[in-house]
Amino acid sequence: MAAAHTLQRLHKIIWALIYGGLLTLVLGIATARTDAATGWVLMVGGGVVAVVGVVLIAVRARLKVDL
Repeated sequence: MAAAHTLQRLHKIIWALIYGGLLTLVLGIATARTDAATGWVLMVGGGVVAVVGVVLIAVRARLKVDL
């Protein structure tokens, strides 16, 4: 029950969250070698953002396009 434009925007947001979260997670892994606290913050934050993107995929799958 959503407009095609809204679903398209949601699709872009989903992939930005997933890729941005994974990039931040990898950056956290690399940073943890020199500063453990900052590395953990980046890893946890990036993981949470990526998981939010994956959950939004499930939400998107349940939405129908209005005709």
